[in-house]
Amino acid sequence: MRRTFPDRVDALNNCLGRFASWLTLAMVLIASYNAIARYFDKFITRNFEWFRDIRLTSNSLLELQWYLFSLMFLLGGAYALRENAHVRVDVIYARLKSKTKSWINVLGGVFFLIPFCLFMGIASIQPVVNSWKILEISPDPNGLPRYPIKTFLPIAFFLLFLQGFSQLCRERKVLRGNSASAEGKESS
Repeated sequence: MRRTFPDRVDALNNCLGRFASWLTLAMVLIASYNAIARYFDKFITRNFEWFRDIRLTSNSLLELQWYLFSLMFLLGGAYALRENAHVRVDVIYARLKSKTKSWINVLGGVFFLIPFCLFMGIASIQPVVNSWKILEISPDPNGLPRYPIKTFLPIAFFLLFLQGFSQLCRERKVLRGNSASAEGKESS
C-alpha cells in the first residue's frame, strides 16, 4: 500500500514524539542527579575540609536539563497535534457532530495554526542565524552553547506546520464523506 503525504508526516512526528518521550526520562534523571548532588555538595563542604573545592553539580548539567526540556516541547508539539492532545475546549467540542468538528479544525488550521507556524518559523530564522554567527554561549559559568538548541525553533514550527497541513488533508476527507471521522484515524 502506497503511503500518502499525511501518513508520512504522521510517521515522522510519531517517531519524533517517541524520541521526545525519551528526552523526558533523560531530563528527569539529570534533574534528580542535580537535586541530590546539591545536598551532597552542602554536606561535603561543611564537613570535609579537603573537598571544599570539589562540586558534584554544575551549571552545564542544569542547562542541559533545560535544553532537554525545550527539545521535549519543541519536538513534541507536532506529535501532540497528531495525537489530538493539544488544549481545546472539549466540553463543547466533544458534543459536536463529526462534520462540525472538521469545519472547526479546518477553519482553525487555515486561519490560526498554519499562519502562526509560518510567521513564527520565519521570525525565528534570523535569531538562529545570528546565534550561529557568534556561536552564542550561555553567559553563566560553565554554560553550554545556545546556538544548537535555538536551531530547533524553526524546525519545530516547520514540523507543526507539516502536521497541521496533514490534519487539513484528513479533515478534507471527512468533509467530503470519504472518512468516518478525523479522530477515528489509525495511528502510524
